[in-house]
Amino acid sequence: MENYIIILLCLAAFFAGFVDAIVGGGGLIQTPMGLILLPNFPVSTVIGTLKVPAFSGTTFAAYQYVRKVNINWRILSIMMVLAFPSAFLGSTLLTYVSNDFMKPLLLVVLSLLAIYTYAKKNFGQHQEKNISPRTQIFNALIISFVVGFYDGFIGPGTGSFLVVAFIALMGFDFLHASANAKMVNLATNFGSICLFILKGKIIWAIALRMAASNALGGFLGAKLAINRGNTFIRIFFLIVVIGTLIRFAYDVFYK
Repeated sequence: MENYIIILLCLAAFFAGFVDAIVGGGGLIQTPMGLILLPNFPVSTVIGTLKVPAFSGTTFAAYQYVRKVNINWRILSIMMVLAFPSAFLGSTLLTYVSNDFMKPLLLVVLSLLAIYTYAKKNFGQHQEKNISPRTQIFNALIISFVVGFYDGFIGPGTGSFLVVAFIALMGFDFLHASANAKMVNLATNFGSICLFILKGKIIWAIALRMAASNALGGFLGAKLAINRGNTFIRIFFLIVVIGTLIRFAYDVFYK
């Protein structure tokens, strides 16, 4: 394989890790680039290969968040345990059926999400105190299963959906939502990776090089998010959601 292809993939992995560490959505950068530069490989092989750098970047970003942000480990542990098999199940289904039928629905959901986040200026700026622990646990189970399955089956935008879910259903602000989203995303990525390893769908010579670049991007992105706080993350979140919206619009109307 030509060196320039590896360099371009590593650059994409770096920027994907950087963006993903702040609000999720790194798949918007990494996935299209992988599909474009590796056209001779099956789509499932490309997606499986890209899960390795995604996991690497998320790991380094999560480490930064855990050092600086308070984490409710009781709830988070439950979510990670459930998210792993949910993602594994989603990736299993992906190996048998196409996920294109979901994209029109996601286009509508993302449009509403972007409008709501822009219109509601205080969305995710403060932590809500009126959500009971029992309600939080119930919501955590729903989030883990739904978003975990989504990550395994579709992928792009998972981090952003997790951030929204933590804000809307768990009462977190953007910073704490991003921190917890990274930990759950670790479990979903790992669940998918296990499936793709069993299916022999990972090109390790590419995956490991991209993983190093993604990890550096994740490390730097998380540090920036922690230092800049909720307002910065909200703006970045809107940019990523709009980018995700454009990506799905392209898939729906031009493919």
